[in-house]
Amino acid sequence: MLFSSPIFLFFFLPILLLGYFIAPKKFKNIVLLIASLAFYSFGEKELVLLILASVLIDYSSGQIIESGWRKVGLYFSIISNLGILFYFKYSSFVYENYYTFLDIFHLENEAYRTIPEVALPLGISFFTFQTMSYTIDVYRGNVKASRNIIDFATYVTMFPQLVAGPIVRYKDIYKQLQKRTVTRVKFTEGLERFIIGLAKKMIIANNVAYIADGAFSIPSDQLSTSFAWVGIIAYSFQIYFDFSGYSDMAIGLGKMFGFDFLENFNYPYTSKSIREFWRRWHISLSTWFRDYVYIPLGGNRKGTLRTYLNLTVVFFITGLWHGASWNFIVWGLLHGLFMVIERLGFGNVLQKLKFGISHIYTILVVIITWVFFRAENIEKALGYLESMFTFSIDNGLLSYYLRKENILAILFAIIFSMNIYGMLKNRFLNKKIYFYSKYIVLVVLFLISIMYLAVDSYNPFIYFKF
Repeated sequence: MLFSSPIFLFFFLPILLLGYFIAPKKFKNIVLLIASLAFYSFGEKELVLLILASVLIDYSSGQIIESGWRKVGLYFSIISNLGILFYFKYSSFVYENYYTFLDIFHLENEAYRTIPEVALPLGISFFTFQTMSYTIDVYRGNVKASRNIIDFATYVTMFPQLVAGPIVRYKDIYKQLQKRTVTRVKFTEGLERFIIGLAKKMIIANNVAYIADGAFSIPSDQLSTSFAWVGIIAYSFQIYFDFSGYSDMAIGLGKMFGFDFLENFNYPYTSKSIREFWRRWHISLSTWFRDYVYIPLGGNRKGTLRTYLNLTVVFFITGLWHGASWNFIVWGLLHGLFMVIERLGFGNVLQKLKFGISHIYTILVVIITWVFFRAENIEKALGYLESMFTFSIDNGLLSYYLRKENILAILFAIIFSMNIYGMLKNRFLNKKIYFYSKYIVLVVLFLISIMYLAVDSYNPFIYFKF
């Protein structure tokens, strides 16, 4: 079930809000838990049992850790979660590469054809990392183990951030699970944030996706240089407004139910280095890797070479986390490479350069590496890059895909990649014109988004597959 679907907007959410606010305080988490399981079951059916298994594993792990068997509880959680993640997300990838290796040496392996394809459960990368952070924090003494399995199950399965994040840590919301209030102001803020996220998705991301999908569907030998660049720029905007739009909706929904989730994006395309980009992009994931992988590996405390190795390992895992494919690994390693280059001294050079130059460098690196993220495989990514850097005249395909509403969506994407909303808010905060115009704009955005829903426009969330 998508947040940007009629069944969610006009059936699931209104009924849940009504039931939630009618329910006594002691039953609110139960209402959220039942609704979240129903939300996940709508698309995944029996795979909801996987989340329930994760709940039981990590709830038990917390109890084991606090009972004194600290390492037993920690290892039980980590091995179980990584085992689940490996089987469902990476087993086919490992086996396919094993088969490819055997094929290189002309070794027979008929058994490969008898192995069934493993279904990838929605959000598995998110909820396994989320529950692992809980047991690690309990082990470190950063938080007490939950004694209430309903509260813990509500935390793990909470539908706003279940499928595509942000990755919410137990230590950040455990007090809210036990006691929270929904004020009129907070609910209004949540609704406002949800509409902004919905508009990002429906008005910008879906329209620029039409251009990006067109560019990547064309064979590289037929793709002009101009269309290749426009296509990957469109994809850069698509993935940002798609994912940040989902995060906005998740954060907004959280506020409607009394929760405060941490921000997940902070205008990453305004960054002046790749290091800054990763402080602004998918913040919940980058901080997760920092706290639970990079620092435990030694961070920057064990010498320069070890620091570079740790960064490489982190970005290798970051790429692999996004998908079981070599192109994701290459994407991650390229970002790791530029992180190392900047630490070698180039970062100091960037700080001395004018904003425009350092910004152009960052955007170019991000855009070019997105090619590996978007392409189906390494071969297609290299073919696309060749189209970008080998000049060829447009054959008319670009003009076909650059329709008026798609061009307008790109212009909106450029504008709202910057903190325009914050600047306007700070300038007109105490003026009635801001107050009234804000709500007029929100209503218009919501109506336009509903119009796109009505015509059944292209509407998937990119990060659902991760």
